[in-house]
Amino acid sequence: MLYPAMDTLLGSVNSRYLLVNVVARRARQISIESETFHEPLSEKPVTMAIHEVAEGKLCAKLRG
Repeated sequence: MLYPAMDTLLGSVNSRYLLVNVVARRARQISIESETFHEPLSEKPVTMAIHEVAEGKLCAKLRG
């Protein structure tokens, strides 16, 4: 993965493990919404979720 850079993604999500979980969950939501409303997707759900994280629309922090 070249774009967006991992540093950019880790600015919104502070752990690679958490990043994978956030992106996977959001990609699943995008896919389900697309099927429910019968809307075709311009990109793959994972790509869309990664771009949302890079744009700061999604963020998560580990508690501890």
